[in-house]
Amino acid sequence: MASNNCENFSPQTISRLHREVGELARASPEGCTFVPSETDNIAEIMCDIEGPVGTPYEGGSFRVKLVLSSDYPSSPPRGFFLTRIYHPNVGPTGDICVNTLKKDWTQAVTMAHIFQVIRCLLIVPFPESSLNDEAGKLFMESYEEFSRRARLMTSVHAAKNKAAAGGCCGGAGSSDGSSALAAAAAGEGSVAAAALPAAEARKIAKAKDGKKKALRRL
Repeated sequence: MASNNCENFSPQTISRLHREVGELARASPEGCTFVPSETDNIAEIMCDIEGPVGTPYEGGSFRVKLVLSSDYPSSPPRGFFLTRIYHPNVGPTGDICVNTLKKDWTQAVTMAHIFQVIRCLLIVPFPESSLNDEAGKLFMESYEEFSRRARLMTSVHAAKNKAAAGGCCGGAGSSDGSSALAAAAAGEGSVAAAALPAAEARKIAKAKDGKKKALRRL
C-alpha cells in the first residue's frame, strides 16, 4: 500500500494500518469484501458489504468507507455509505451513526470489527438514534412501508452489478422474511415488531435473544 498522507500519522499508526489493511485484504469479515483504494490513500479504507439475507438489503452490495483523522486511533474513524441506502442510522450524506464509532470507541477496535458492526446494523437498525428521521419514524410506525422503501432503494442503487454511488436518502423496501428479522432485532417492544403477523412474531421471538447476545459481543 502506498504512503499517501503518511505524514499525518505516527510510525506506530502507519504500521498498524498496514497490518490491518493486509488482514482485511487476506480475510475480510463475513459478508464484507475489501476494496483497494484507487489512490492508495492510507486515511481511507473501503469495503463492499453484502446485504444480509432476510433483510430489506438482501441482494444488494453497499460500499462503505472509513475516513481516519490525524489523531487516529485516539479518535475513531468516520464511517460513510457511498452506496445510497434507506436506513435509520445513515444520514443524507451517507454518514453512519453506530456506537462503535462514537461512545464505545477504544483503540483496540480493528477495521475488520468496524465493518462487521456496520453490516450488523443492516440487520438491527436503531431508530432511537436515527440520522434519517423519516426512515426511523417509519421503521417504528409502519415497518411494512419502511421495508418496501428500503427494498426499492436497494434494488435501484445497490444491485451487485451497479457501481457505488454517493450520498444516502430517499425510499426503498424489504422482503417479508427480512421485515421479520430486522423488526425483531431492532429492539424489544418495538412498534414494528408488534405489527408483524403472529406467525412471524413467534419465529422471531425464538431467535431474538440469540441475535441480541451476539450483537453485544461486537
